Amino acid sequence: MRRILWEFVMVLAAISMSSGAGLAAGATGAAASAATHEFQDSAVAPMMIAIPTGMFVMGSPASEPGRSSYEDAPNRVVIGRAFAIGKDDVTFEQWDACVAGGGCNAYRPGDEGWGRGSQPVINVSWDDARAYVKWLSDTTGKPYRLPTEAEWEYSARGGTATVYWWGDIASHDHANYGADTCCSGLAQGQDRWVTASPVGSFAPNPFGLFDMNGEVMQLVADCWHASYAGAPADGTSWDKEDCAMRTARGGAWNSPPAFIRSAGRIWIPGTARTKFIGFRVARDM
Repeated sequence: MRRILWEFVMVLAAISMSSGAGLAAGATGAAASAATHEFQDSAVAPMMIAIPTGMFVMGSPASEPGRSSYEDAPNRVVIGRAFAIGKDDVTFEQWDACVAGGGCNAYRPGDEGWGRGSQPVINVSWDDARAYVKWLSDTTGKPYRLPTEAEWEYSARGGTATVYWWGDIASHDHANYGADTCCSGLAQGQDRWVTASPVGSFAPNPFGLFDMNGEVMQLVADCWHASYAGAPADGTSWDKEDCAMRTARGGAWNSPPAFIRSAGRIWIPGTARTKFIGFRVARDM
């Protein structure tokens, strides 16, 4: 009941602001402990991490605490093509560079008084995120896009098969998230923030990615589907025409522990702009 209530509260807020082992999802392929390859296509582009190809099971086992039916029909996915994903969530500094460069439809999102610079950009919709990746592609000449949902979860797990990349127990020493009951921020341990924190404030996952769990929910390319029944097995985007609801992953600074699990997922209107939603970019290699 609390999960349903939390989803209802979060989605209503969004709408109002818009006016490997068994079924445990482990990745195979290049060792997660291998040195990461990072690069930056321009001074204003996000730092990127090259992700190794491999296989994982998308979703969660029925025994995982905090799971929802949205993670049913776990899907064995083969990531067969190389891609890169943002080392961090897109920041206000990077978004503001887009606006200054004539992109992002000249939209300047509010920062809620939390600061800009290295803070993750918030109050942006799925449509806004698409405008950013178009500008970035045009500026750099590289094929930037939003990550697919499968690419996101594969990257978030970083080769692990646990509930969170660091283990099976949520910890404020590893991520910025909220209280055990929804829906407020909580400063505890290494998590000194009750709202969003500067990107990279916690240790990265085994693929070298920061803030995949908690911080801000991250929009992905896919349309929302209520389970993985019929999902692509090759890691591509699962879309459909006239898609009104999009998928967000990773949980946020005000999420309870269940929502920052690597398997956690939620739906959000494609036009919604909220203070707990952001995104990171991907690009083909």
